[in-house]
Amino acid sequence: MLHDATPPGQKRAAFRAGLASGTLQRFPGAFSPLSAMLIARHGFEGVYVSGAVISADLGLPDIGLTTLSEVAGRAGQIARVTALPALVDADTGFGEPMNVARTVQILEDAGVAGMHVEDQVNPKRCGHLDGKDVVEREVAVKRVKAAVAARRDPSFVIAARTDAAAVHGIGEAIERARAYADAGADLIFPEAMAGEADFERVRAAVSTPILANMTEFGKSKLLDAKTLENLGVNMVIYPVTLLRLAMHAAAEGLTALSSRGTQEGLLKAMQHRRDLYDLLDYPAYNTFDAGIYNFRI
Repeated sequence: MLHDATPPGQKRAAFRAGLASGTLQRFPGAFSPLSAMLIARHGFEGVYVSGAVISADLGLPDIGLTTLSEVAGRAGQIARVTALPALVDADTGFGEPMNVARTVQILEDAGVAGMHVEDQVNPKRCGHLDGKDVVEREVAVKRVKAAVAARRDPSFVIAARTDAAAVHGIGEAIERARAYADAGADLIFPEAMAGEADFERVRAAVSTPILANMTEFGKSKLLDAKTLENLGVNMVIYPVTLLRLAMHAAAEGLTALSSRGTQEGLLKAMQHRRDLYDLLDYPAYNTFDAGIYNFRI
């Protein structure tokens, strides 16, 4: 009720344990606190807070326009409602190494379990768009080192993302993965892998846990969870899946409402009021303390 009672440190410990478990950790992207609660209800291991989703929700393209305060604010709203660990997309760290360091501490304060920082030039763009570029490897290593040095909670997970495969080829992405692991990254995120062979090469190159991004309509083949687990991938994110499903359903509903003049035919496609109230746990609020405040549902 109000806020989940699980301390951030416990969520971070669960995240680390999951990465070391040998079982694939599945983190669907939450576009709101309510969607994070639904993710938890369906038994996933964590929630992902996507920069692309935050940008889209603000009516902006994913080209580095969001700010640290906007990302931290949404991440904190999502982290507070669930016992699941949340991994947050911190783009390039919102600047250079000192900015990356501040980003880590702001996101620690937001209660999330970890963040990833990437090696694109600043401002970045969606990892599945053409025309992106990456900074020199030494510059990217400094970002990772800054993130690792800045964290106050040693359980806070620092993930390093490389976009080099689409720019310089898989070989350079692998070299960067090794360098970022050596710099202290807890999790390696090789972006825009083409398919199984790319993941196999990254897995063979580093002992650090690795993350797969299964985003729709991008450059990566959509691999199922069992295949990813068999490849030795430790974690998978589905960053925009829920937002895409929700927006498609909303567009179809608005089309029907406009053409028919009533939502009567849409009721079976809607979440029922009772299910929403159950997800929000109205009864807990109703019985919180009748001597202070009470209401009827």
